[in-house]
Amino acid sequence: MPIYDQDCYTHQGLPFNLRALRGQVLLVVNVASQCGFTPQLSELEALYQRYRDRGFTVLGFPCNQFGRQSPESAQAFCQFGEQKFGVSFPLMEKVNVNGSQAHPLFCWLKREAPGVMGTQLIKWNFTKFLIGRDGKVIARFGPRDHGRPLRLALEQALDQAYP
Repeated sequence: MPIYDQDCYTHQGLPFNLRALRGQVLLVVNVASQCGFTPQLSELEALYQRYRDRGFTVLGFPCNQFGRQSPESAQAFCQFGEQKFGVSFPLMEKVNVNGSQAHPLFCWLKREAPGVMGTQLIKWNFTKFLIGRDGKVIARFGPRDHGRPLRLALEQALDQAYP
């Protein structure tokens, strides 16, 4: 099932049309408010601002599965992200990324881009999946993978023509 066929909801619980993002480069990230990696929200916002006119979108999914580092509702997370980090990219519903209650989108992402040694588990907050214009996963980045390596992979994906 391609990414565009996944059912997703906004932080307000409204349906989110992934099909409307067909042809864009996407970065799907499980985010948290009380994590040592939370300052990456600023970096993700900067990438979104810099590249959105070239067809790039970040999708942030709050997740409380790792150290209970995002206990608030999705709406409260959105307010936090906007106020503290100026987040304007779409923040989605709160999800599980592992286990029997894992969101189907993250199940698909993990199958398409397994982690180190082939594991399908997401190990922590701020795991990032880069999706090409064709809807296929290009790369998986761990929580510590950000900055220049992520930006270079993103720029390369943006340079690819829409099929």
